[in-house]
Amino acid sequence: MQRELTSWYSPALNKEMPVAAYGHYGFGLLLVPTASADYLEYERFQLMDSIQPNIDSGKVKVFSINSINVESWLNNHMDPRHKAIRHQQFNDYVFNEVVPFIRNHTSWDTPIITCGASFGALHSMNLFLKRPDLINGVIAMSGVYDLTEYTKGYFDDDVYFNSPMHYMPNLTDHAILEQIRRSGHIHIITGSGSYEDPSSSGRFARILYDKNIWYELDVWGHEWPHDWNTWRAMLPNYLATRF
Repeated sequence: MQRELTSWYSPALNKEMPVAAYGHYGFGLLLVPTASADYLEYERFQLMDSIQPNIDSGKVKVFSINSINVESWLNNHMDPRHKAIRHQQFNDYVFNEVVPFIRNHTSWDTPIITCGASFGALHSMNLFLKRPDLINGVIAMSGVYDLTEYTKGYFDDDVYFNSPMHYMPNLTDHAILEQIRRSGHIHIITGSGSYEDPSSSGRFARILYDKNIWYELDVWGHEWPHDWNTWRAMLPNYLATRF
């Protein structure tokens, strides 16, 4: 499996940001880490090994980025307003820096699918829904799509507009809705085991249904907990059968 590490100084985040790329060609899969983890998290927990056949066959080229959650929602010493601002800067980094980087290392018409587990699922879903003109779909594993689960009671416009459970019911822009509807790749997957919350996935899927947006809601059984063995099974299954 080809593996390349690179980094650049991000104008949006005002810091050096590394990226790990795996594979030669294929559609772009943008991995967003869980919680406070980094760009090598999916490699450390053997998720990259689990999807290596899809990478080596040229089906997919994977790009894994750093999270900045420890500089925003998971920083208990930061003013909540500044957390929200930092989160918006992360969005800018992805849209204005990471997406062009992926295009330059694949092609300008290669689909980009966001993917993440846990907190990374929320970010992945949010990034897709906010810019369906840039991002073509999402694989969200074990997510909760309400950002207030992480904001310790803080709520402002930036929280609202980054919380899919809040803004999607009120989204009426026909052009954006049509771009989302054309995706064909909105995969909401969850286990039912320890620390999973399948009801959250169901509530969010209902919002998409009410907006006439196609999605796939896949609830796995109680033997699948909120943990890496679940995600190592989910992602290769979806890459093999849905793409």
